[in-house]
Amino acid sequence: MTVSILIFLPVVAALAVLLFKNNAAKHAALTFAVAELVVAALFLSKFVPDASFQFVTDVPWIPKFGIYFNAGIDGISMMMVLLTTLLVPLIILTTYKHQYKNANAFYALILFMQAGLLVVFTALDGFLFYVGWEAALIPIYFICSLWGGENRIKVTIKFFIYTFSGSLIMLLAIIYLYLQTPEKTYDIFHFYNLALGAKQQSWVFLAFFLAFAIKMPLFPFHTWQPDTYTEAPTAGTMLLAGIMLKMGIYGVIRWLIPNAPLGYMQWYSIVIVLAVIGIVYASIIAIRQKDGKRLVAYSSIAHVGLIAAGIFAWSVQGLQGAMIQMLSHGINVVGMFFIWDIISTRLGTREISQLGGIAKVAPKFALAFLIIVLGTVALPLTNGFVGEFMLLYSVFTVNIYLVAVAGLTMIFGAVYMLRMYKQVMQGETNALTATFTDITGTEKLALCIICALIIVIGIYPQPILHISDAAVTKLVQTLNFKFYQQKL
Repeated sequence: MTVSILIFLPVVAALAVLLFKNNAAKHAALTFAVAELVVAALFLSKFVPDASFQFVTDVPWIPKFGIYFNAGIDGISMMMVLLTTLLVPLIILTTYKHQYKNANAFYALILFMQAGLLVVFTALDGFLFYVGWEAALIPIYFICSLWGGENRIKVTIKFFIYTFSGSLIMLLAIIYLYLQTPEKTYDIFHFYNLALGAKQQSWVFLAFFLAFAIKMPLFPFHTWQPDTYTEAPTAGTMLLAGIMLKMGIYGVIRWLIPNAPLGYMQWYSIVIVLAVIGIVYASIIAIRQKDGKRLVAYSSIAHVGLIAAGIFAWSVQGLQGAMIQMLSHGINVVGMFFIWDIISTRLGTREISQLGGIAKVAPKFALAFLIIVLGTVALPLTNGFVGEFMLLYSVFTVNIYLVAVAGLTMIFGAVYMLRMYKQVMQGETNALTATFTDITGTEKLALCIICALIIVIGIYPQPILHISDAAVTKLVQTLNFKFYQQKL
């Protein structure tokens, strides 16, 4: 059993979905996505949570140029595989009340994107990693540009230019590393063993960092994000925020810092400061938002800023916090965007000031909304708390003043999220919200799954943390030894 099963099943599924039409395409896509989740669960049941790479496939692809289809799963990759295979069927389920034109193409693109994401999260070959990176970008470009809002073309082109530019610079770094290997290979472990000078590693660091900072996005490379999240169809926004931005975070852990440890030592303090600035900036902008979907978009920037700060603090606590927070953020942000999709579909508006009193006419919806809000603001015993606590602890080890500022993400988050909930759900209904109907069917099922995950992970996170613990510990110890050697 190799990882190629996980990668190619969504490709086969996407081609099969193209044969169906309308609701049949929707049902087929959900069936295949659930099947992929079952396969991922099977991989998890066979996974040994040590620091090794398992289920490896390593076959020649273009051997003349040192390119191999080399992929495998360690604890870090397993977390990302679970994130991807868990969220894709959930996202498809949230689309069940919508009717999309050319539904077969829409759902096929989602499954193609899933395959690209899984390549990124399992690739052990630099060229394969780049192919997966671009393979994930192309489907989401068409999803946003064909099924998005009124300004979708302008916004999507900006998003594409940003991310594609970063990708090309990253490709230059990958080719540079390839040329430095005596064997002329893209193998990641050969990259790790290169003995590049400080100046060389600094340039490699900057090239990778630009691509990953745009994808996360990290301040000040975030300007494409709010407009794209707002204009994309809700399923596209969920894919972007729930999974795709984690490509950048994963890239930092797997490809950036291990390949350029000396570059990291030169730039990490600046990156942490940028991340903390992004937390405060995005939180303040979120407080001022009148559009609910746009508010969630800015809150996502703030949360990602804290994840980035925790990673660049480089400790086991920081990376473990990032791993579980990537999963938790994915669940919570999909839940928040689904909440606003339900509101805008029923009432035709996302303007917070036009709403109020919905809890009185939709108590089940109000309860689900509240649980997702509490998870997002990192209330203890919810999934958001564990990761944010570990990330703040990691930043604390670097600078006590920075952690004081970074901690504002929890305070500001509580301010704008709870105020939004109060304005939308509490008080008296008006002529618009009095017509709101409570959740039923697939809406209830999707929100029940999301709320259950928020509570279960919040109460007992240890099994999740155990998956990545050995791989993260080995990675941190290996890099810390390199940092120590450099200081001698």
